[in-house]
Amino acid sequence: MPDKYSVILPTYNEKDNLPLIVWMLNKYFTQENLSYEIVIVEDNSPDGTLHVAKRMQQIFGESKVIILSRPEKLGLGSAYIDGLKKCTGNFVLLMDADMSHHPRHIAEFIRKQKESDYDVVTGTRYANGGGIAGWDMKRVITSRGANLLANILMNPDVSDLTGSFRLYKKKVLEDLMQSVRGRTYVFQMEVIVRAQLKGYKIAEVPIVFVDRIYGESKLGANEIVSYLRGLW
Repeated sequence: MPDKYSVILPTYNEKDNLPLIVWMLNKYFTQENLSYEIVIVEDNSPDGTLHVAKRMQQIFGESKVIILSRPEKLGLGSAYIDGLKKCTGNFVLLMDADMSHHPRHIAEFIRKQKESDYDVVTGTRYANGGGIAGWDMKRVITSRGANLLANILMNPDVSDLTGSFRLYKKKVLEDLMQSVRGRTYVFQMEVIVRAQLKGYKIAEVPIVFVDRIYGESKLGANEIVSYLRGLW
């Protein structure tokens, strides 16, 4: 049976970015002749993102765009956990809806996964060939500091613990979700560390992370505090 890729897109105030990322994903998967679906987890955005999501569903079809509407903003981790329940693919891609993660990297993720039947392929900004575009120094220092602190405390085998662009075998992600406790910014770190502890095969692919075109970053003081707590 051919592989099917389920993309989970958590959204909150992404009405301007959502049409672009859905169009780009559809273009990529169609060009590559890959079976796919996009699961949009919408957290009652006040900017009308849900209306835009429904329009995308009308354009691309209900089999390609699945919408999970939630009553409020419940955290990135919980969005992935709830979205996973809607996925029908045997592979799951986690990525941001704000255009920070370019779909062109997906082909590299898939090629890397097939090289050695990896369980997880994670994008990294901090390996040779990766990078960040459009961030101010404060955000660069925050991200670098978070990764450095986690590396010191946990000694993982990946270079970008807080990255959120990843490809998982669905059965692996389902297994990991059973033990994950974090629901906010710490979620990404916890999942990859648990994957390593469970002995899953993990590979990295360098990516260029580009700052969002529209809207504002969701990373605030509460998420940073939650991340620090999660390290302990």
